[in-house]
Amino acid sequence: MATIQNIKGMRDHLPQAMLLRQHIVATLQQVCERYGFDPLQSPVVEYAEVLEGKLGDDEKLIYRFEDHGGRQLALRYDQTVPLARVVAQYAGQLVLPWRRYAYGPSYRGERPARGRYREFYQFDADIVGSSSPLADAEIVALLCEALSALGFPDFVTMLNHRQLIGGIARTSGLDEAAAGGVYRAIDKFDKLGAAGVQEELLRSGVAPRAAEQILALVQIEGDAPAVLEELAARLANDERAVAAVANLRAISEALVGLGIPAERYTVAPRLARGLAYYTGLVFEAITPHWPEGSLLGGGRYDELIGQFAKRSIPTVGLAFGIDRLHDVMEQLGLGPQATGTAVAFVTIFGPEQTQASMALARELRAAGINTLLCLEPTTALGKQFKEADRKGARFALVLGPDELARDTVVLKDLRTGVQEHVERSSVSAKVRSS
Repeated sequence: MATIQNIKGMRDHLPQAMLLRQHIVATLQQVCERYGFDPLQSPVVEYAEVLEGKLGDDEKLIYRFEDHGGRQLALRYDQTVPLARVVAQYAGQLVLPWRRYAYGPSYRGERPARGRYREFYQFDADIVGSSSPLADAEIVALLCEALSALGFPDFVTMLNHRQLIGGIARTSGLDEAAAGGVYRAIDKFDKLGAAGVQEELLRSGVAPRAAEQILALVQIEGDAPAVLEELAARLANDERAVAAVANLRAISEALVGLGIPAERYTVAPRLARGLAYYTGLVFEAITPHWPEGSLLGGGRYDELIGQFAKRSIPTVGLAFGIDRLHDVMEQLGLGPQATGTAVAFVTIFGPEQTQASMALARELRAAGINTLLCLEPTTALGKQFKEADRKGARFALVLGPDELARDTVVLKDLRTGVQEHVERSSVSAKVRSS
């Protein structure tokens, strides 16, 4: 290779970045398990036919290849379609409703951009086998609790329903076939703005008056009860839209019961979400700190699993994009700022003290303290302190001849520069409590 580099759209994550990413995943796992979700892992490679025909326009982004046996395979595009395959394959072993979470990489052959990569990591949470609005509310509540636990200072989860956009299209005089064009146009609202969406609608053959009416309806704003009341009045003649409003009202009331603050969610008729498999509730979390788009999203997809299971299995879920969460949290200074995993660095005063320093390191590790041991006994103490500091350790510990004679340890706080003599028997407790 002329230049040593990673593949475009796929990133290396050095230790400081990995510590933040591990913090994100651990936090999401804790929240999911508090909600009773169980872990699942599936392969990153699927038969191509498993993924094909499920993703609409996005299908062109699938990475496909042929293995040595001539089988047509594909890299996982997301974790949702593999979940559908798992539910169908292991139907006899799963007790529905089933709450599951999964974490791992997925691949899309798209143009890389900030927060959008060809290899990306997702943490999914889904409830399989329940059509109840309580299931929808639990997923949205989990989203809100997780972002709060990660420290996001201000975010809003926008809620909508696929049948609301269909109802808006039908109420504006469009037939069912034209509703798909409305979905695609409205999905670009945050990127193109009202004028851009209007132009897109007109280009797809929507009459000017209908386009104006669609834009007026999708731009209704306010708190959830107020938006739902206005939508109910303006879409009263469309039966499916009325049912969608009732569903969103039930979800909103359940969010109140689950203790989610009203400022954390709203009903946004302009929200479409592009994936073809959504059938009911759709949602996205946004923050002013990420102007490129949503932080994450999800929705209800009641028919996807049925394509594998040959029967309808209602499901609702969401996907946290770890890469996007990482980029925003790094920008905001959220989460751990450590540059390494070590808390303590045990120096070696000289070759004669090597065994004693090794015993001290072993003692600290046995006490559950992440500990680095100097590997070069002849290195000057000053250089050892610099190494400890560069590797992010909080404390440097010294065992010289005097300390060995007194059964003490010199404990230096590398943040403050303060050092003190500590009794050898209490040094582990001192480090742990600091």
